[in-house]
Amino acid sequence: MKKNILYSLLCFLFLGNIVAQQTPAPKQTVGYSIEGATAHLGNGQVIENSLIMFSGGKITFVGSANVRIARIGTVIHAKGNHVYPGFIAANTSLGLAEIDAVRATRDVDEVGGMLPHIRSIIAYNAESRVVETMRPNGILMGQIAPRGGTISGTSSVVQFDAWNWEDAVVKVDDAIHLNWPNNFSRGRWWLGEDGGLKPNKDYEKNVNEINDFFKDAKRYLKGNKQSVNLPFEALKEVFDGTKKVFVHVDGENGITDAVTMFTKLGIKNIVIVGGHEAEKVAELLKSNAIPVVLERAHRLPSGEDEDYDRPYRSAKILSDAGILIGLGMDGEMERMNTRNLPFYAGTYAAYGLPKEKAVQLITQNNAKILGIDEIVGTLEVGKDATLFISKGDALDMRGNSIIEAFIQGRKLSLETHQTTLWKRYSNKYTN
Repeated sequence: MKKNILYSLLCFLFLGNIVAQQTPAPKQTVGYSIEGATAHLGNGQVIENSLIMFSGGKITFVGSANVRIARIGTVIHAKGNHVYPGFIAANTSLGLAEIDAVRATRDVDEVGGMLPHIRSIIAYNAESRVVETMRPNGILMGQIAPRGGTISGTSSVVQFDAWNWEDAVVKVDDAIHLNWPNNFSRGRWWLGEDGGLKPNKDYEKNVNEINDFFKDAKRYLKGNKQSVNLPFEALKEVFDGTKKVFVHVDGENGITDAVTMFTKLGIKNIVIVGGHEAEKVAELLKSNAIPVVLERAHRLPSGEDEDYDRPYRSAKILSDAGILIGLGMDGEMERMNTRNLPFYAGTYAAYGLPKEKAVQLITQNNAKILGIDEIVGTLEVGKDATLFISKGDALDMRGNSIIEAFIQGRKLSLETHQTTLWKRYSNKYTN
């Protein structure tokens, strides 16, 4: 009986998801000209009274609307509005889980510790109800990253309007994700231990295990392979520099140890994720051209003696230190919170980071860090026409009201199951 109820519930959820999901937009066949809007190019530049034209999925003109040039296709008069490149979310598990309370809908992690060969992309659900809610806030692309273990697996970059993962993928297997051991651990209060922070006695052992794994992989890749080792094979592109290592690590000592270890291994294409106290090793990061993907600003300080607004000022601090920074998601309710990505960037702007640099966090900077800046991230001729029009400041909840959005020139529907429910119930108590 219980099994029948569970199966019925899952079928209901599955069918409901199909009904609510919008059909992906067809390939662009008609050109567009967006005229009169304030264009935020994503590289720090702004064009008032702009003209953006695109056809065949690519941007063909970016400049002033005062220039005498024939408009192409459908002209969108956007005076008083704002145009942005599509926002890009780094380090998110969108599409890998639907309902946290239903185990069958969660495919965020796998059993095991060292899993560089596990590919998140094949588990990505392009028809996720959560994914569709990103588009109305201007978030049109994301790096889908696995969670758990020491080496969680391999991420890929997707766009958020597709039939399946094959259609969605923009860059496949872009990076592996590694969770660096913590220097400190908390006591297990449920066993009567002190719940405060204390040195992690297994830290050195855990670091050596990671180091040994990469050394063994390096020897395997250089040697005569008697048998195939899938985890080691997955590290081949890490050693040749074509695949990045996203190291999830906090703390001055942890960051220093991680950079030192990978440098000795000959792996230089790494990214720090989280990066609390990264400013204390800014010179090390800058000299090795290592970017940092910050987590959301709306969180408590990591240390008891830190200023209350320290998380809000972290982007300003690292930017002033000359470090390339992007913005990602992690932690509690991360999949649902990803829709707030522009507002986290806006918080960094409110605490010292110039507004256009805050826009760069989730456009050009994230594109550079993910290795897709040649095709997206800025409004430039030749790049994909992945962009949107907002009535106001897209980094402000009050101004972020998307009226048009395009991915690779395809005009998107901004309807979601949430807007459907809003329309259904908005008049319930007015009659």
